[in-house]
Amino acid sequence: MGIFKKPSLRSQPKRDDMPEGLWSKCPDCGAMVHALELKQSLQTCPPCGHHFLMDSMERIFLLADQGTFEETEEGLFSANPLGFKGYEEKIEVLRDKTKMNDAVVTGRLTILGKPAMIAVMDFKFFAGSMGSVVGEKITRAIETAIKEKRGMIIVSASSGARMQEGMLSLMQMAKTCGALARLGEANLPYISVFTHPTTGGVTASFATIGDINLAEPKCMIGFAGPRVVKETTHQNLPPGFQTAEFMLEHGLIDAIVPRHQLKNRLGKLLNFMMK
Repeated sequence: MGIFKKPSLRSQPKRDDMPEGLWSKCPDCGAMVHALELKQSLQTCPPCGHHFLMDSMERIFLLADQGTFEETEEGLFSANPLGFKGYEEKIEVLRDKTKMNDAVVTGRLTILGKPAMIAVMDFKFFAGSMGSVVGEKITRAIETAIKEKRGMIIVSASSGARMQEGMLSLMQMAKTCGALARLGEANLPYISVFTHPTTGGVTASFATIGDINLAEPKCMIGFAGPRVVKETTHQNLPPGFQTAEFMLEHGLIDAIVPRHQLKNRLGKLLNFMMK
């Protein structure tokens, strides 16, 4: 028997002089989780399994076979087509802070040996809102999937259409759905993955029309927020409204898949759905 016992990271008290960002409090169970432990557990809470937000590149490397991801259209970034005050400055700040050009990363990869195109939305860039660049990158990824006979996977995390681009952002709803219709005509699979949160114009367009719709546990899925829905309908909302579990019960999604099982599930689905 060892003389010394190494204390777990979670047992360490949080001191006032500790650097910011080392510890995160789980919103479900209240546990304080060290950043290293979060990373090792794929950004999930070890005690209760709560799924924290995950950025786009972390998710891609979780899903892609080693060395197979090849990013596409990385040079696109938003202009200011409507002359919205302060929009260009906000974009520049976010590009510098996140090292991303917009709220989605697209590219080629294989998952368990099956070729696919992937588009992963990232909530840290403008709350994952969908502007013209997001719609264009997703559409181009779908067109590449058709050309190269790959499956298509879109991982959603979004606050909806980007108001600073007005009608141009709403046009992306129809454009992406039109591209996915052509993917279906080519007999290629589209798998949609909901993560927390998926709302607004993204929910009302490409996120909900997958051949297979998957979701992470307890993620929020909806169009308008619960407060807006309640004020509009003047009714009390049912328990668990707009959660993945509620949507599964009512038929919007096909399965809830914990993060550590997602790569295996996607690989099996691609193997089954592709010739």
